[in-house]
Amino acid sequence: QAQLVESGGGLVQSGESLRLSCVASGFSLNSYTIGWFRQVPGKGREGVVCISDSDDSAYYAESMKGRFTISRDNAKKMGYLQMNSLKPEDTAVYYCNLPTSLRPWGQGTQVTVSS
Repeated sequence: QAQLVESGGGLVQSGESLRLSCVASGFSLNSYTIGWFRQVPGKGREGVVCISDSDDSAYYAESMKGRFTISRDNAKKMGYLQMNSLKPEDTAVYYCNLPTSLRPWGQGTQVTVSS
């Protein structure tokens, strides 16, 4: 079954870092743009960043620029999100998916940043 599974979340203090991972099973990531999204209770899911399949160009939401870095390893079917200088407002459940060919949403991984 084609799915994406996120991991790497946790509880950190403001200013600390986390690295999220996303692994694809049942299909290859080679031909897809990979995106990271996040959602807080009571709000819709928002896009954080995506990385293209063609040239690894990355596109960041304004509030994440300079703090978050997206990467991918197609051979391992993995996507990554390095999050530095975390802020309490980054607290959310983080998901990965393919913006141009959405898969069923996974469980996500909880990121909690304390002040």
